[in-house]
Amino acid sequence: MRKTADIVVQEHLPIFITGPGESDILFTAVTIALVLIVIGFGALYFTIQAIPDRLVEGTSKAQMQVVGILGLISLFTMNNAFWIAALLLAAIRIPDLVTPFKSISRSLKKLTVVDRQQATEVPAVEVNQAVPVTNENPGDAETSNTESGDA
Repeated sequence: MRKTADIVVQEHLPIFITGPGESDILFTAVTIALVLIVIGFGALYFTIQAIPDRLVEGTSKAQMQVVGILGLISLFTMNNAFWIAALLLAAIRIPDLVTPFKSISRSLKKLTVVDRQQATEVPAVEVNQAVPVTNENPGDAETSNTESGDA
């Protein structure tokens, strides 16, 4: 009589309760679902974590490095302030101040090279040439020319 009672009880058990020696289908399904959910949330987390790095692509190298370092710090410390700082820094385009100064420097170098070349092309006065020296003042020369023109 005991065997018939066990068979009757097993027939009325819910599906998630398994008999001895059988595999637990519910446990297997929940384990697979849990692993997939953890992998999905991890992928979502790393995708969100990479948003500042994707925003900063194409900007200056220094800005990319700072955003990357802030992203790594926020990843390892779980501190959202670093991630927000990286996101704000990636969203704001830092103006390039170095390039105009480099252009000015190159232009000034070119100008000095041109000036030096022009200075060497001008014929120098020979030391042995005699330069007429007069004792008259330049103002006296003008008066003498006007007097000779009147006569």
